[in-house]
Amino acid sequence: MQPQSLNIAGIGKGFGADDVLKGIDLSIRPGEFLSLVGMSGCGKSTLLRIIAGLETADRGTVSIGSRDVTDVDPSDRNLAMVFQSYALYPHMTVRDNIATPLRMRRLSVWSRLPLIGRMIANAETLREIDASVKEAADVLQIGHLLDRRPAQLSGGQRQRVALARALVRSPSAFLMDEPLSNLDAKLRAHMRGELTNLHSRLGATFIYVTHDQIEAMTMSDRIALMSEGRIEQLGTPDELYRRPSTLTVARFIGSPSINLLPVELDASGEIVLFGQKLGITARNAWPGPATLGIRAEDVFPAADGIEASLVRTETQGADRFVTFNLICDPSISIVMRQRVGDDLGADADGNVRLAFSKEGVHLFGSDEKRREITVHEQVPA
Repeated sequence: MQPQSLNIAGIGKGFGADDVLKGIDLSIRPGEFLSLVGMSGCGKSTLLRIIAGLETADRGTVSIGSRDVTDVDPSDRNLAMVFQSYALYPHMTVRDNIATPLRMRRLSVWSRLPLIGRMIANAETLREIDASVKEAADVLQIGHLLDRRPAQLSGGQRQRVALARALVRSPSAFLMDEPLSNLDAKLRAHMRGELTNLHSRLGATFIYVTHDQIEAMTMSDRIALMSEGRIEQLGTPDELYRRPSTLTVARFIGSPSINLLPVELDASGEIVLFGQKLGITARNAWPGPATLGIRAEDVFPAADGIEASLVRTETQGADRFVTFNLICDPSISIVMRQRVGDDLGADADGNVRLAFSKEGVHLFGSDEKRREITVHEQVPA
């Protein structure tokens, strides 16, 4: 299997008056695991279906390697699609489900008929199909399930069968549309590891659609975060987390969600929070309202911090997440991440003062785009 690059140029798509995709440009490297992530309705599944050839774009081109496949039928694009529903044939064994794409491609109509098909089909072709099925089953560790039917399988096993059925085709790329969304939380976590390992073993190109940012963050080489028919930011998981380019990206990436505080930029670009200068200056920014983003791990108790009242604590293994409301504006909440056992610093009434790491803050202008900042050694007088 030779991994292929995919290139999407100027893809647009509308349904009636709704513009679902608004000029998407995206290059996917050979062997890359790229996730399309975003809220429901952002256009990620539509884009995947256009790549597969299941939807027709209104404008733009799709290329696999150096081949323009914009007007090529889905069956001739050599792409394997794995859907949210496993789409297995319930009356067939696992072996027959996996073999179906190869039989459809390599056997005549008469040779695919039950009972008499194997009698008239080319024996060498049948042996090659059987060998391919066994190889795919071994890769996905389902060789012992080949004689079972889908109703006799767990959700995770059915997902592996669907992957094996895609694998036997030796596709140029795998397209996956929320394939884990029907599984319970524990099995989803397990299958994330399975998919990551499969990608590493195959070296194949994976394009993965999900609304679950944890799936995207844990499996992907790069993420294309989509919003309202556009790619909001394209980069590695670490880049999207540490340097979100817009407020939309900052809100979506990270668990718990990023803390957002309203601030003002004065005439010199100094950031002012509730009347207090923070010793942080925005570069090349106009004065006026802005938004400060702070991750939960960058919040900590400090004597000179902002007054807040304790709302609740949530313990998750070795960490706990503590939610506060600001005293000066109870409508604003802040979540702090701590190690279990660390001092919360709250008084008898549950009040505490909170500060944050200045090097970890993110600033977004009134246009919701990222602004670069400079942290001063001392707060200017």
